[in-house]
Amino acid sequence: MTIFDLLFIFVFLASVATLLTAGVALIRGPRSKALRILKVYGICLAIYLGVVAAVALVTPRRIVRLGEARCFDDWCIAVQHAEHEGTACHVTFQVSSRARRVTQREKGVHAYLTDAQNRRFDPLPDPKAIPFDVLLNPVDSVETERSFTLPNDARGVGVVVAHEGPFCFPGCFIIGEDGNPLRRPAIVPLP
Repeated sequence: MTIFDLLFIFVFLASVATLLTAGVALIRGPRSKALRILKVYGICLAIYLGVVAAVALVTPRRIVRLGEARCFDDWCIAVQHAEHEGTACHVTFQVSSRARRVTQREKGVHAYLTDAQNRRFDPLPDPKAIPFDVLLNPVDSVETERSFTLPNDARGVGVVVAHEGPFCFPGCFIIGEDGNPLRRPAIVPLP
């Protein structure tokens, strides 16, 4: 847990407390007090979200080494290796759990390839592939593979593993997190 995780927790709890206070002030007291509370809250929230956005826009893309696990809480994923066969690319991932007592899974995780031209190449459908959101027992791990087709002119290819859809919360609101949609996601360069 980083200082920015703690700051997010503080901002979240302060938001709940402030909105409850404004609601009580609206019901019990003059509306002007509730509006003043909401105005100050709105300014503070705008500053915080502005910092989140600014950091996301200026932070350079994170480079992850082949075999290095990226963890989201106790759920981890690592790009183990990749094989190129003509225009086909087969990537092996290791999905693991660091949790010691509970079974778990991670929803909304997607992997795709990207090249130096920022083109996106999604995996080919494979109903036999183990999904990324497989239920893992404590300190368990599984390997799964995804296959991709690349054009002949693809250079500087790398693997991106990211949360997509509504599953970026709370990471998209934490300063410096990879989950922010304004930040270029971390990449694993392929040999």
